[in-house]
Amino acid sequence: MKRNVILLLVGACVLTMIAGCGLNAKAGDQVVLRFAYASNAPPVKEAMAEFGRLLEEKTDGEVIVKYYPDSQLGGERELIELTQTGAVDITKVSGSALESFSDRYSIFGIPYLFDGEEHFYNVMENEEIMDPIYQSTSDLGFVGLTYYDSGQRSFYMKDGPVESPEDIKGKKIRVMQSETAIEMIELLGGSPTPMSSGEVYTSLQQGIIDGAENNEFVLVTAGHGEVAKYYSYDQHTRVPDIVVMNEATLNKLTPEQREAVHEAAEESTVYEKKVWKAAVEKEKQMAIEEHGVEFNEVDNTPFKEAVQPLHDEFKNNEEFKDLYKAIQEMSGQ
Repeated sequence: MKRNVILLLVGACVLTMIAGCGLNAKAGDQVVLRFAYASNAPPVKEAMAEFGRLLEEKTDGEVIVKYYPDSQLGGERELIELTQTGAVDITKVSGSALESFSDRYSIFGIPYLFDGEEHFYNVMENEEIMDPIYQSTSDLGFVGLTYYDSGQRSFYMKDGPVESPEDIKGKKIRVMQSETAIEMIELLGGSPTPMSSGEVYTSLQQGIIDGAENNEFVLVTAGHGEVAKYYSYDQHTRVPDIVVMNEATLNKLTPEQREAVHEAAEESTVYEKKVWKAAVEKEKQMAIEEHGVEFNEVDNTPFKEAVQPLHDEFKNNEEFKDLYKAIQEMSGQ
């Protein structure tokens, strides 16, 4: 009840803040789409900016994007809810944040679902797989437009590297608010601690958690390398970022403008893939030079064995087994 009241107040404040910036239905008037997002890695921010540039270009300035960056309007769950109500038009969130809105997104939390980057790309760019997932929140008022690569996720710790599941046992590990991520840590013998990204630095510093799991951009961009010096490449998941849009807003656009939205979204993904790898290498080098972070490779075979029950859970589930099978069959293509 309290959460609902807070959300209503936040929504009212947002609408007040951005009054006059919303979708205007009058023919010939410029349409302004409100795009809010939380803190992100530089290449993802660049891709979101590229989306706006492309959309304005493709519509000859008829549709422009106004950004509300870096959690100005809340964390990822709040931004999904604001997009759901139409208080904002577009947001970009982790696929894991969408699990509580559509359980279809939980498939991406399965550790070692993908055998590598190319397998991940092949799945994410397969319309037969992704369109039903993007549309699975339509009844909630928003739909997916595209994905952004968020890289691999590995463990990073305060007191030493992770070389086997034994190094996770008994440790408090921050995870996203995702049931799949929580179950993964439990299967590895750790104590999962769900919390928002904004709480991680202080929690590491104060010893509330022993480590966390994420891509390399948390080390310098988020500053976590100041307090967690060991980054271990077990590469357990590749959870995509997802761009979602209020469906009513999308439907109010002209057919040509809707097409431009989808084209700009897809092209911004192509752009993001190009800049991602170079940005990761730069982040790693900065983590080493500025914070003394140590990186180590991991034999992830025992990790895969430990989390096999999660694969069995999805593989044998009536709702998910066809999707799981389709993703696995794309391995090596």
